[in-house]
Amino acid sequence: MVKKGLLERLRGGEVIIGDGGFVIALEKRGYVKAGPFTPEATVENPHAVRELHREFLRAGSDVMQTFTFFSTDARLAIEKDGTTKHYTCREINEAGCSLAREVANEGNALVAGSISTCPVYSQGKGKQEVQAQVRQQLDVMVKHKVDFILAEFFRHCEELEWVIEEAKKTGLTIAATLTIGIEGDNNGVPPGECAVRAAKAGAQVVGLNCQFDPTGTLKTMKIMKEALHAAGLSPFLMTQPNGFHCPGTGKHGYTECPEYPLAMEPRQLTRFDAHKYARAAYDLGVRYIGGCCGFEAQHIRGIAEELVAERGGVYPKGSEKHEMWGQGNVYSSVAHVRERVGRDYWMNIVPSSGRLDPPTAATPRKTQ
Repeated sequence: MVKKGLLERLRGGEVIIGDGGFVIALEKRGYVKAGPFTPEATVENPHAVRELHREFLRAGSDVMQTFTFFSTDARLAIEKDGTTKHYTCREINEAGCSLAREVANEGNALVAGSISTCPVYSQGKGKQEVQAQVRQQLDVMVKHKVDFILAEFFRHCEELEWVIEEAKKTGLTIAATLTIGIEGDNNGVPPGECAVRAAKAGAQVVGLNCQFDPTGTLKTMKIMKEALHAAGLSPFLMTQPNGFHCPGTGKHGYTECPEYPLAMEPRQLTRFDAHKYARAAYDLGVRYIGGCCGFEAQHIRGIAEELVAERGGVYPKGSEKHEMWGQGNVYSSVAHVRERVGRDYWMNIVPSSGRLDPPTAATPRKTQ
């Protein structure tokens, strides 16, 4: 059976559920090095990448993103320090595409060829060098017949425009996400203008990912949506925020939290926070709803369960062992646990961190 493509699904009114985060999840599992956050695991430990894809597929993801984040030869060369074997962009992308396709074919999922920001842009090497780095990534993805291109984690609108321009040459659908907040990109371009420029450059899906939590992401997405409407543009909207509570951050989002990147667990969303995010995103008009760093399988399942009615009443396989709103608690051997049942209880609980000491820093340190 031929799978429907991304645009065919979106134009047919389907809600697309993305996957969750890879670099943070695999760092916790011991397969990714914190700091560089490069994707050598696709070659070194493919079983770990494959299993994480499967967790997201089972949780309800409609898209398997290739784990090719930061996979450019320029980035990989910067991070080579003699302690880890150096792999090329081609080696990593070949493995990443194969793993994503293998798991996508176990269900009805699509494969997104993930390309991200290049160091050569911030080094001031110009458009031609940036697009040369992009072509290295795209060549492998076209060879492996990914279903669409996802240009993600861009801090500069100009760079994203250059990437979209190059990606258009593949003839594939392009989704494009910036990693910005309400202050705009790192060159000072407002978020609304960023959205308009990405759409005019040729992205059919426009949105945000990673640096900001669901609340911050949706605030910025609202600005972008209004700007697109004012410009007479109507790309599909996409959000994939991080999975942590990060109020008060500045332009650089959750990296300003003193706990980043190694002690973020107390800030992590609950599965019920993911329900709230999914509903708010849907109500805003977002139709490609996923997560990035910090989003685990339970969060993706929460999105799928919250939007089950909008998705034709179909639950993900991961719900087979998960009764909604704690209904399984009625079988607990502990009386007070048996009482913790129902949407009202779980959607209104404010979790405790369990720590008696005050935090080292009450609010994130904003950076310029």
